[in-house]
Formats: sequence, C-alpha cells, structure tokens
Amino acid sequence: MTGAFIGVGSNIEPAANVRKALQVMSEEMRVVATSTVYETEAESHPEQPPYYNCVVEVETETPPLELKRRLRAIEERLGRRRSEDRYAPRPIDLDLLLYDNQAMQSEELTVPDPEIERRAYLAAGLAELAPELSLPGRTETLAELARRLPHEGMRPLEDYTSALRKEATDGR
Repeated sequence: MTGAFIGVGSNIEPAANVRKALQVMSEEMRVVATSTVYETEAESHPEQPPYYNCVVEVETETPPLELKRRLRAIEERLGRRRSEDRYAPRPIDLDLLLYDNQAMQSEELTVPDPEIERRAYLAAGLAELAPELSLPGRTETLAELARRLPHEGMRPLEDYTSALRKEATDGR
C-alpha cells in the first residue's frame, strides 16, 4: 500500500458534499485520516460562497495517474461538471496532492501539487497529518511550510471536523 494525500474542497452545499466525498472515497480506498476542515473565501471570486477545504490521507495500491482518474470519477458522481472557468463554484473538488515521496509531471498530473506551496489550507492540512514530511526534493517540512504561509481567511470548523471523524470511525 502507498500513502497519498488528497485535497478535498466544495463551495456548493459544502457540508453535505465534503461528507459524501469522504464516504465515497472510503468505499474505494482506505481513508487513514482527515485534517481539520477550514472554511475559506473563494480565491479571486469574493462573490462566490465560501469553500470547505481539508486534506485526507489514504492508502492505495492504485498508481498516481489512475488514482487521479478515480478521483475525477468520484467528482462526476457527486455532480461536478467542469467548465472553462477553473474557478467556478463546485460541489466537490478532489486533487491528488502527494503520492508517496514521488515527484512527477505530465500533461495530466503534477505531483506534488504546486498549490501546496501557495495555499495555506493545503499546507496546514498536510502539516496536521504529516508534520515532519517534506515535499519531494525539499528540506523544509510541511509543518515549517504551513507556519510560513499566511492563514488569514481560514476558519477551522472544529465541530464539523469532529463529526466527520466520528462518522469515519463509526463506519469501520
């Protein structure tokens, strides 16, 4: 089994859609842990509803590109329709952030996801789950990266996160 980290986000009925995404993911792979869920403003689109964002650690035997395709299939199953506007509101967004300690870049997939170093909610979620881990080719730990990124506009949803974690535990 290989460890991977998946970014989960939603700004259309986010409480329900993040929950559904975690349920479906747990049917297809072993969900190991879920980070704190943060409510964040829609980047560059203040008129959009806020997002719920978290990071999920999974164990899988699925190779990275196939895993990305499976995540896209889950998105479609939960009502995601991609458009020209990559920042359009969405019921669910599932992004492969890290896959083992591998670095890869192709037309379809870049791992580690370059957004990790730009988006504090991704770095914070990863740091919560694997603080001593470093991005491939880097010496800075995820905890150090998360500390140096600005956290303005991130609101931890502690009660919601606790409920998600309890559901995951009760479902096993």
